[in-house]
Amino acid sequence: MNQQPPNPVPLGFPATSPAGKSIAAGREVEPDFPRDWFEFIDPDDPTHYFSIDLTWAESTWSCRFGTPQCHGIDESIPAVGCCIHGAYLADETDRDTVYNAVADMPAKYWQLRPSDVDSFIANADPIELEPWLEWDDTEPEDDGPHLKTKLVDGACIFANRADAATGPGCALHQWAMASGSPIVGSKPEVCWQVPFSREDAWQERPDGVDILRTTIGEYHRRQWGGGGEDFDWWCTAAPECHTATADGAIPVWKSMKSELIALIGEKPYEVLARHCAARAGLPDEARSAHPATTQARSLEEGR
Repeated sequence: MNQQPPNPVPLGFPATSPAGKSIAAGREVEPDFPRDWFEFIDPDDPTHYFSIDLTWAESTWSCRFGTPQCHGIDESIPAVGCCIHGAYLADETDRDTVYNAVADMPAKYWQLRPSDVDSFIANADPIELEPWLEWDDTEPEDDGPHLKTKLVDGACIFANRADAATGPGCALHQWAMASGSPIVGSKPEVCWQVPFSREDAWQERPDGVDILRTTIGEYHRRQWGGGGEDFDWWCTAAPECHTATADGAIPVWKSMKSELIALIGEKPYEVLARHCAARAGLPDEARSAHPATTQARSLEEGR
């Protein structure tokens, strides 16, 4: 008599995909779980609504790029973290940000620094493409091409490898940290925004008034579209990237304050911070905690 196979544990992705395999191996938590959301109105604009994923904001995630805890989205080059595609620039302001950072950053922080950077900056030709940028191969009919940081040996030109003098990690980030410069304004916009997701959508309220809804959440695999399942690993769902100990467990809404202010503004951040501070005294069962944070704590307690 043939036995029916047991019901498979839902992984949220095909079991044979890199995402499914990583989740099944216990390196990541499953993508579907309860989340708490906080909706409020911009204190300075009654038609601007914010929806904030509190489960993410109250998690204890932190970036581990350049450490053994970062396995990289491509297991063949883990040292470059999630920087295998290069950073797509948002606009001319974003382009200027990178230019100014390169002009200020000492060469010692940048392992793959092109030899013509100094001459390019000295000549400042607005027509010539910066030696650290390139156009992607998107066809014009597909709303392209797009300007992005150049790829060198399979990853972003700013991604220092393991043998770099300053160690693996983003050259721009390493320089900003060493110099005391803010992360926001020292890196491409997409780089400091991740792992936050921001979506803006105009909606018509039932009374006929148009409102702008800004949703801030976790930049998880599905934010990449169908390609998200092809990454060998993703950090926001990895317990290794969530701090476990009570003394060092700083929630994202505190540790990434400057990024959140850049995304939503000073006054909206103050509203969010007051709400999160009030919730901090609630018992765990009264909140929908991020399962990666919960698992990190459980692992720590079991040691």
